[in-house]
Amino acid sequence: MPNLYGSLWRLTKFINNKVWIVIEAKFMAQNFKHLTFTESVKKAQKRYGSRDIYQRAGEGPDQYQLFQREISMIEARDSFYMATVGENGWPYVQFRGGPKGFLKVIDQETIGYADFKGNMQYISTGNINATKKAALILLDYPTKRRLKIWAESEILDPAKHPELRDNLIVEGYDAVIERLVVFYIKAFDWNCPQHINPRYTMEELEQLNQLS
Repeated sequence: MPNLYGSLWRLTKFINNKVWIVIEAKFMAQNFKHLTFTESVKKAQKRYGSRDIYQRAGEGPDQYQLFQREISMIEARDSFYMATVGENGWPYVQFRGGPKGFLKVIDQETIGYADFKGNMQYISTGNINATKKAALILLDYPTKRRLKIWAESEILDPAKHPELRDNLIVEGYDAVIERLVVFYIKAFDWNCPQHINPRYTMEELEQLNQLS
């Protein structure tokens, strides 16, 4: 089944020389709405005028399986942002970077990566061990695409999971694998391109120069 849900139509209208953004909702996956639209979020939507729009949106089936659009996006990334929450309730956001494709699709409902030795603070690791909750944002800056993922997460010992380690290993990357980080997807959503400033890697700039 292709990914048909979680998107919004955005129309620009000019009224009295002012630009108005009109959001017309299509279908939204029910697991996304149930995970994210808490009572406080609904109150904020009502306060700022979007609650009626989201209430009109048809409720589609649960959406947590990755299809080609999501898989291609994930496999092409060389970085992402990851949020976790500690047992004290405080969130922590971490930038994760590596060779292109280091975040791997294990199956349609699971992604993961081999975690290397870093600054040895282990904040994300401790948070995942404590609460299991994680949220990822993947950005394709040149095309201004943004994929948001909510997941239950788990830290695994590479020595105890050699097959998974071999699946997540990054060939030719000279770094010591300390742990495996696995995400069991609970919901995802494609976000609008608004306010994303295009950025390019050296590789992407070289490709653009070859085309010019």
